[in-house]
Amino acid sequence: MGIYESQDGREAVTAAATEQIPTRSVAEELWDWTKSIAVALVIVILLNMFVFNLSTVKGHSMEPTLREKEWLFVNKLTFLIGHPDRGDVVILKDPDMQSVDRQYLVKRVVATPGDKVEIRGGKLYVNGEAVSEPYTDIKIEDGDRGPIVVEEGRYFVMGDNRHQLASKDSRTFGTVPEKAIQGRAEFILWPLRQMGGL
Repeated sequence: MGIYESQDGREAVTAAATEQIPTRSVAEELWDWTKSIAVALVIVILLNMFVFNLSTVKGHSMEPTLREKEWLFVNKLTFLIGHPDRGDVVILKDPDMQSVDRQYLVKRVVATPGDKVEIRGGKLYVNGEAVSEPYTDIKIEDGDRGPIVVEEGRYFVMGDNRHQLASKDSRTFGTVPEKAIQGRAEFILWPLRQMGGL
């Protein structure tokens, strides 16, 4: 029957009745897991495309700030709602490579649209004033440049390594369009001893 009267007068379900609850098939369980994994993958892909990604430093053009094989946390959202500023360390598409598999560079924004840039006597000048650059450890060795005025919607970028021919940057390929800048590097995530903000 499945129902009995308890001593206090209330009805209760017998143990036999509880055993008749239907169980889910293996196929239904697998389908649920598949849907959950698919949703998680879509979320990760969207976050990677529009919010953040991880990038590995290759080469020596940003020494002493960044060293080869360090992992960077790159904030992509910040430039969807704002613009690069002087001093930002950014990830950008290499302007010299036009293929779909373009490589990415990590550089520092040293001048923004409308700024006048000049390199004179081993120092960087923006709008006629010498720029304090505590992130470098040497004067600029590649000779004098400019002055040039950065065009609207474009940026002048340089590597922190100012030794001769140590960095491929705006001194080589000119100013870069804002659309080439993919995000701002904000943290060193690895190795642990180097972990910290930029």
